[in-house]
Amino acid sequence: MGKPHVLAIPYPAQGHVIPLMEVAQRLANSGIRVTFVNTEFNHERVIKAFSQTGSVHELIELVSVPDGLESLEDRNDHGKVAATILKIMPGNLEILIEKINRNESDEIICVLADIYMGWAMEVAEKFGIKKAAFLPASVAMLALTINAEKLLDDGIVDSNGTPLKNKMIQLSPSMPKMSTMNLAWCLPDLTMRKIIFQSIIQNNKSIKLAEKLLCNTSHDLEPGALAFLPQHSSLIGPLISRHGNSSGHFWPHDSSCLEWLDHQPSNSVIYVAFGSFTVFDQTQFQELAIGLELTNRPFLWVVRQDMDRAYPIGFEERVKNRGKMVSWAPQQKVLSHPSIACFMSHCGWNSTIEGVSNGVPFLCWPYFGDQFINQSYICDDWEVGLGLEKDENWIVGHEEIKNKVEQLLTGDANYKITTLELQDKIMAGVKDSQKNFYQFVDWIIKGN
Repeated sequence: MGKPHVLAIPYPAQGHVIPLMEVAQRLANSGIRVTFVNTEFNHERVIKAFSQTGSVHELIELVSVPDGLESLEDRNDHGKVAATILKIMPGNLEILIEKINRNESDEIICVLADIYMGWAMEVAEKFGIKKAAFLPASVAMLALTINAEKLLDDGIVDSNGTPLKNKMIQLSPSMPKMSTMNLAWCLPDLTMRKIIFQSIIQNNKSIKLAEKLLCNTSHDLEPGALAFLPQHSSLIGPLISRHGNSSGHFWPHDSSCLEWLDHQPSNSVIYVAFGSFTVFDQTQFQELAIGLELTNRPFLWVVRQDMDRAYPIGFEERVKNRGKMVSWAPQQKVLSHPSIACFMSHCGWNSTIEGVSNGVPFLCWPYFGDQFINQSYICDDWEVGLGLEKDENWIVGHEEIKNKVEQLLTGDANYKITTLELQDKIMAGVKDSQKNFYQFVDWIIKGN
């Protein structure tokens, strides 16, 4: 009899792959074999990044299935990705499981799927194997998506997910407030918005098949949202790599930034990173550059290779002694570095978790999806950061950037102390998260 074998499948986006890969690493450390299924496009990127900056546990096998898109099609078109996945990937996943299960000693006994890949629960049901879902986002985000139909019935959105009124809503009195203009599916493209909204409603039905739900959160982070979780849920967050060596990145890290940080004063550096999707036009990019220059503070700025990187004339020369630009950074190691003073972030849930787990205050610049909910947590609930406001042209100006940095780091409210207090609470709950995780392992192996 071989080792227990789990198939893990994330939603094909960076912020979904990394935390599920951390779960896979922990399963492997517990003696469970994992087949980790990326789309072919993302598989190539992960393998290439691994070859330069990392490795994977010997019990984890990285495999791929087609996502149905052509190689040059835009994977940032979330509507197209969601629609094509639903048509193409279920059949490909069935073929993969059938192939693996031909060897009886190697059979898949559990499918662990991203909660937004609910169709994978239907595939597991066909094979009569255990079904578990993983929530890589906040529980507040889950609460929003599972209430999508209620928002439709209550007349807050129409059948395409478009808000009928510009107002603030709360799913419960203990939850963060949300603007109807910033609901997770409210993308500018109306066709894309409709596809995402309808796929969420469909996904809500599929995910009910899950027997277990693992959540990358904790009681101290989201006490008010936990009432929305089904009874079979377990909190296993924060999912932070113990040595800062998170896996599953789409780009290799530029580790030279760690050596650069070693030469900066303690609690001095502005870390600037906006995840894998955020896009700035040229005006906004230059305003950000000028704003960082005006702070007169050292900064580490992650400027992805796919960004249009036209810096202001003379900028690189002027900031060469206190500014470091890299194409991708080992973020967990950066955020745990003593020289970091604050984190200018898009507020993806992984970045949010990593920042508060390392006691780093935030400057919030959300882009889409759950990032606006996460900003509400950071600024309103936890009070560990400030939001960056856009002007009448929808631009965050250089003076706004300069002023908010100063307010965060030298203002009357001591955001650093508040963040360290939250960090202490989160870290105190890690034992409970570990216990929940080992109970999940027992369920996989023994059915308990």
